[in-house]
Amino acid sequence: MRVGVFQFAPVFGNVEHNIEKVARALSPMEWGRARGPKCDLLVLPELFNTGYVFIRRSEARRLAEPVPSGKTTRALIALAEKHRLHIVAGIAERAGSRVYNSSVLVGPRGHIGTYRKLHLFYREKFWFEPGNRAPEVYRVGGPPRRDGARVGMMVCFDWIFPEVARSLALAGADLIAHPSDLVLPYCFDAMRTRSLENHIFIATCDRTGRESRGGFSLTFRGMSQITGTRGEILVRLSSREEKLAVVKIDPGEARSKRLTPMNDLLRDRNPKGYRLA
Repeated sequence: MRVGVFQFAPVFGNVEHNIEKVARALSPMEWGRARGPKCDLLVLPELFNTGYVFIRRSEARRLAEPVPSGKTTRALIALAEKHRLHIVAGIAERAGSRVYNSSVLVGPRGHIGTYRKLHLFYREKFWFEPGNRAPEVYRVGGPPRRDGARVGMMVCFDWIFPEVARSLALAGADLIAHPSDLVLPYCFDAMRTRSLENHIFIATCDRTGRESRGGFSLTFRGMSQITGTRGEILVRLSSREEKLAVVKIDPGEARSKRLTPMNDLLRDRNPKGYRLA
């Protein structure tokens, strides 16, 4: 199975431009008609369609969209159908009176699942509601196995809470798709640990660039990466480059949690000795 991350700098508020940016990255010129699609699953940044630095709650609500009926989800489904792949993308989701920092999973046949970010970072608490659903695992088709991969989602700051990745591993995920807009320097090494401690693949897609609005500025780290089941870096981009990077993985590697002949990372857990709440 081929997994890709597309790192770029969204333009705040210009949803059409940001969707078109992704469409161009998936153009026949980039992919090559003769060779077919270069990946089975593509991960995009957090809030890829709107940009990140909101300055008022009403603005977040205006730019947020319902899922799956909103134009961004529909556009992603059209791209997935055209290029025969699955896409995970971070968007602002409007659900009734609430706005969530969400991630959607779509494929050639439509919307598959939505995850609402559980752990809001910094000023996100002004604009979004914390997620109200446990993360789920979804089947995504593609070689080399007939049943493809089992994919879970988390969003950006969820990285610092090991419970999210562990919950997905316990639910059977082979790979975690991780849309991000990272400003702190710690995530990249932390995700190597999350991969290792759960024996799972993780695709972290960060954005690049700087956003300055309402007297507030953030510079994003870039450095999108995909880590393997032993914490190894399979690919990592630079801090500034705009690029689609793809690696080939075997989802089956994540299904054995054996670290030594006598140690299994999940079976050896001793929950009776943990005080988590």
